[in-house]
Amino acid sequence: MCGIVGVIGKADAAPLLLEALRRLEYRGYDSAGIATLVNGHIDRRRAEGKLANLAAVLDRKPLDGTIGIGHTRWATHGAPTESNAHPHSTSQVSVVHNGIIENHAELRAELEAKGAVFETETDTETFVRLVDHLLSGGLPPREAFAAALKRVNGAFALAAIFSGHPKLLMCARQGAPLAIGFGEGEMFVGSDALALAPLTRRIAYLEEGDWAALDVEGAQFFDARHRPVEREVVVTAVSGAATGKGNYRHFMEKELHEHPAVLGDTLRQYLDPKTLEVRLPRLPFDPARVPRLTISACGSAFLAGSVGRYWIEQLARLPVDADVASELRYRNPPLMEEGGAILVSQSGETADTMAALRLLKEGGQKVLSVVNVPESSMARESDGAVLTAAGPEIGVASTKAFTAQLAVMACLAIGFGRARRELSTLDEGRLTQALLEVPGNAALVLEKNEQIHELAAEVAKARDVLFLGRGSLYPIALEGALKLKEISYIHAEGYAAGEMKHGPIALIDSSVPVIALCPSGPLFEKTASNLQEAAARGGRIMALTDADGVERLSRFAERVIELPKVSEISAPILYAIPVQLLAYHVAVLKGTDVDQPRNLAKSVTVE
Repeated sequence: MCGIVGVIGKADAAPLLLEALRRLEYRGYDSAGIATLVNGHIDRRRAEGKLANLAAVLDRKPLDGTIGIGHTRWATHGAPTESNAHPHSTSQVSVVHNGIIENHAELRAELEAKGAVFETETDTETFVRLVDHLLSGGLPPREAFAAALKRVNGAFALAAIFSGHPKLLMCARQGAPLAIGFGEGEMFVGSDALALAPLTRRIAYLEEGDWAALDVEGAQFFDARHRPVEREVVVTAVSGAATGKGNYRHFMEKELHEHPAVLGDTLRQYLDPKTLEVRLPRLPFDPARVPRLTISACGSAFLAGSVGRYWIEQLARLPVDADVASELRYRNPPLMEEGGAILVSQSGETADTMAALRLLKEGGQKVLSVVNVPESSMARESDGAVLTAAGPEIGVASTKAFTAQLAVMACLAIGFGRARRELSTLDEGRLTQALLEVPGNAALVLEKNEQIHELAAEVAKARDVLFLGRGSLYPIALEGALKLKEISYIHAEGYAAGEMKHGPIALIDSSVPVIALCPSGPLFEKTASNLQEAAARGGRIMALTDADGVERLSRFAERVIELPKVSEISAPILYAIPVQLLAYHVAVLKGTDVDQPRNLAKSVTVE
């Protein structure tokens, strides 16, 4: 969620911090701020709202200094106001914080009893006042920071600077990601490698419970027991040039049009076009022997996992449970001996999915992660990882990362089916060929952009929208509803089409668009019958289908958009694109903030 940056070096810190914060805007935020040491004293600038507001403040009142910290805040404790914005400071210390300090109320009461005066509603100020109290008691900054870490509980990433110490930057992580960047005579801290990409590509990642002391020469690392440790410095593959909008109005629009390339890059990693075979990397479990799989994730990633469940059970005859990560971790399900798990995440830092990962590993499950960031916590803590090739995704609403996750799940399903001898060589070749055609078909879907824009003009007038699908298209209906809610703020629901008559049909009237995902195939007639029931009650049917379905649906649908006729395994990937495009166009028509919708964050690193 929140974004943290820090710099200590030779150039003015404020411009570097501001630019790094711009690269963290995709994470979602509602206020921002920067603090530096000016002539040895802490000075700061903060602003409610977008970074442009902070930039305007800095234009009016510039900040000097070569050491500083910056932050974009997504409000948890306390309203999104300037006074609650980070950094939080006293005359001795300034801190930025991502996460939640769970025992803040207890510590606050203790510190207030000792004379501390709090100025904000935030949990973060508790840590600041605690460090300040320890400094006033005579501890040097490094020792005060380390001692304060022993007192706080929760999930957090922290960075701090200290008055009178222009060559010291402290940081720590527990349950929230933090990276340290190595430069020449300068050092950096960031929530992820993307923030640091223009500054350095030499990165070390703090592990769980780590803290570090930085100066211009390097970093000293300490583990959760405060013992000195070494952390590997790697060269990140994240590029500083990969995040521009190009000629597009929004990052989301750009990323929607990257579907064909991303799908091609992702599938190329796992499919052999010459032999028509799936080539999976080494897996942490044997798909031929594993008795059961658990799939878990959050948001759109969970929906990708849900499609994967359909594919794996159908093609590999392997039983699969699918759980939202925030439910799995508290449901505490019985786990089969020698079972396996697949976790799905774009960032690889999602707090609930990370907690599910640890629960599953404690339960003896071998965990495979499907992630977009190879250096992420999830990739490093899993027993194995398969990577999507989506590249940086800046828009908060996942688009290309979602279809890349679907592509990986499809490859896994085919590979598992072959390993379990449920698929013949001929079956594998047929399915592989279908996936190899997905990038080209994705380009054909994008050619329907104008028709989808026309459909969006009708949907934008609605207060409620229903999305319907059957089988592996049911999670895509949920994805369509989720996208529309996320960025246009229109109430939308996704349903299995066969469930219409079990309740949702009561919502149908002439003001409710019904978006139907209805490719031809074994379930087509069933879905068409469900849609006809909705049309008979005044529902406005707007269907996505292929050439074989156009005539049948045109008899009662208000609008029909023809998509390429594809294999059953390809349909969920390709039908995801128009529902995402629809949400984008509706949001633009309604004038909402497409890339940074209200109340949402890209990387959800708190519960």
